[in-house]
Amino acid sequence: MSTNAATTRLPIAAALKDATLAALVAFGLFALMVGLYTDQGPTGALVVSTRLEQLTIVVGLVFAGAFARALIFGREPVGFGRLQPAWLTGRAANVFRIVSPLFGSALLAFALLWPVVFYDNRYLLDLGILVLTYVMLGWGLNIVVGLAGLLDLGYVAFYAVGAYSYALLAQNFGLSFWICLPLAGILAAFWGVLLGFPVLRLRGDYLAIVTLAFGEIIRLVLLNWQDLTGGPNGISSIPRPSFFGLPFNDDEGGFAHTFGIEFSPIHRIVFLFYLILALALITNWVTLRMRRLPVGRAWEAMREDEIACRSLGINTTNTKLTAFAMGAMFGGFAGAFFATRQGFISPESFVFGESALILAIVVLGGMGSQLGVAVAALVMLGGFEVFREFEQYRMLVFGGAMVAIMIWRPRGLVGTREPSLYLKPEGK
Repeated sequence: MSTNAATTRLPIAAALKDATLAALVAFGLFALMVGLYTDQGPTGALVVSTRLEQLTIVVGLVFAGAFARALIFGREPVGFGRLQPAWLTGRAANVFRIVSPLFGSALLAFALLWPVVFYDNRYLLDLGILVLTYVMLGWGLNIVVGLAGLLDLGYVAFYAVGAYSYALLAQNFGLSFWICLPLAGILAAFWGVLLGFPVLRLRGDYLAIVTLAFGEIIRLVLLNWQDLTGGPNGISSIPRPSFFGLPFNDDEGGFAHTFGIEFSPIHRIVFLFYLILALALITNWVTLRMRRLPVGRAWEAMREDEIACRSLGINTTNTKLTAFAMGAMFGGFAGAFFATRQGFISPESFVFGESALILAIVVLGGMGSQLGVAVAALVMLGGFEVFREFEQYRMLVFGGAMVAIMIWRPRGLVGTREPSLYLKPEGK
């Protein structure tokens, strides 16, 4: 490795030239985003100010990084494959196969103990609920993208269908959460099948464009059908879930009085945490079971090569429809939970950015990897909160991190997937 690295190194003059070019490109990119910002002046008008110090630091870091890269690696791509021997790569896969169940069990234990450890911290409890919601959404989209190989940019549409289905059914018909939850999932699965029919013959970019359009159509319908959805005003006063008929209030028939404990509004938050945890675990369990069924193996076969899949006699029409329906159903469940947790929904909660975030969780975690999706959701949502104080730079930092992961870990944070089936030798 040292011999190859030595032959690709650039002279200092060439390295300075490449670093200067990279610095000029960085200056062109960040001059407006970092170097300038608007603020409210004394008269109330917007005033443009400069941040030359921050811009200089960013450009200087780019120059230093490009100069060091040119001296060490030259102009060749930098990848993990060059930095570690082949025997270590194979051993890492074996270690991951052993550690993966232990790490998954540790994450589950950590999630179960989260409300106990942070019972008095409402902020961290809400953050845990948010992370688990996106874990469930990521696992639902993982069926469509990771297992079936169908690029879906409109997954937020099923999230919205589930939320609005729950809100309308609960308000207009007085149904409880436990009845509205499966109905919301069924309605979302129905819309998933409707989306599946027009895209049966589409692949790649064309499929992505159609699913993106479908998500925008749903959002615009919710925005303009004011008689049903409330339009931009949304739907408020959505009924809260109860503990099997016991409301979380201070009345005689409430949860606290029934169990003889002191009333606290945190009880409802803890219940919501364990509720979304249970829904996420059900999503994970169903997905793992579906992978071992013939339909799950058909999803993975279609992901690898649709033409070969069709030549083997697999009905790709039914395979695509089942993938869209299953993924949409879990998105509908998550939407129903979102509606009952928030108590208010509007079309602004279901924009394209939500679909992009869920897809980023699936891709960064590792398409087809359940553990990877959970880790990516924890890192991304938790990371956003860690960098909340640096609001002006956190999107820049996370964008750079995503680019770095796509370069050095193209299969995601957890790129190793367990096979659906193991073929045993004859006679064993």
